[in-house]
Amino acid sequence: MTTSFRRCCGLLVTVLALATAVSGCSSGSSSNGGGSGQPVKLTWWHNATADPGKAFWQTVADEFHAKHPNITVDVVPVQNEQFTTKIPVALQSQSPPDLFQQWGGGQMADQVSAGKLLDITNDVKPWIGTLGSAAQGWQVNGHQYGIPYNLGVVGFWYNKDLFTKASISSPPATWEDFLGDIGKLKAAGITPIAIGGKDRWPDAFYWDYLAVRECSKQTMAQASKDYNLSDACWTQAGVKVKQLLDASPFQNGFLATPAQQGAGSSAGLMGNGKAAMELQGQWNPGVMNGLTPDQKGIGSALGWFPFPTLSDGKGDQRAALGGGDGYSCSWKAPRQACVEFLQYLVSADVQKRWAALNVGLPTAQGTAGAVSDPNLQSLIDFRGKVPYVQLYLDIAFVTSVGQALDDAAANQFAGTATPEQVVKAISDAAKNR
Repeated sequence: MTTSFRRCCGLLVTVLALATAVSGCSSGSSSNGGGSGQPVKLTWWHNATADPGKAFWQTVADEFHAKHPNITVDVVPVQNEQFTTKIPVALQSQSPPDLFQQWGGGQMADQVSAGKLLDITNDVKPWIGTLGSAAQGWQVNGHQYGIPYNLGVVGFWYNKDLFTKASISSPPATWEDFLGDIGKLKAAGITPIAIGGKDRWPDAFYWDYLAVRECSKQTMAQASKDYNLSDACWTQAGVKVKQLLDASPFQNGFLATPAQQGAGSSAGLMGNGKAAMELQGQWNPGVMNGLTPDQKGIGSALGWFPFPTLSDGKGDQRAALGGGDGYSCSWKAPRQACVEFLQYLVSADVQKRWAALNVGLPTAQGTAGAVSDPNLQSLIDFRGKVPYVQLYLDIAFVTSVGQALDDAAANQFAGTATPEQVVKAISDAAKNR
């Protein structure tokens, strides 16, 4: 099992908090456990299922217990893809985890609407400012329902040595160059792109990013409110996906390949030098390195470049697709203990040590300098310059629509859906939500 993820100092990047407006937000009915000195147990679900993340979070839990002897943290690592099914079921039960991995957006808004999260707005007021604008992505109707510890962007990780072997001197900047480089890599006997089609969301990354390039920022933002995908830009995103698929850039059996589990996953293929590129987020070096024999991946051969631009796109060609990781307290969590633990998780000391693992980009002010990996440093710089970061659409949309998006994108990758059918499937899901 790998360390899975998924999806700075005073963030300069503005994240579109595309959470659907909901009503009836509940502040929960949990007790104020933690402050009375009585024993309290916190059950914590996170998605770091291998080192260094798994060991680090256990250390953090142990440190917190040492500082708060009455609060015990039961750490439960859960494989990333299992969260989609496990969390909804757990939140409906009478024994949900007290805090769990949270990606914000429409999925979180669904949980708020159902009364399954604690409204921690007043609890975090004394220190929420240390996270800058990053915290906005974990709000619904201006109320805080989660705390982010990692915020980054999606782009292409690539193998410089394989690019050189294919006589590619620099990463592609345009869509035309990108398709051309795929041809050069294939001619050199190199698999151009690794993708974990089994998990669906890696397919959706392409459709999402091309929508960001094809559609204006206003169109993207409006779609998160009314799910109106009638603008031709949405279909055009699928047309570009078809161009990519027609180039046959992926590894054999990509539809059955997982994204992050085992050496045969897309991250494993990339980390072991068996593919030239992978479209993934800031977490990918930490994942792919953990899937190699020496835990070091391809080392200095690893590079990063942003998603190519479109000459005919209506969107801001400098914009990025991205998101982050955070944690929410469930409706039955002991409020005071849960909030105190959240505060510790994003404290400067913990964030600096987490950043030093080089598995993501921290959110607490003054901690980004602890990232030492050159590629991740370049992502921090890139994140600070983009005009906006579009939240992954399967997270930005409410859960049912986001899942329909992932399914529709996967169907196109499998050759069973046209660009028009992808848009229709998402629109139909929105009408029936």
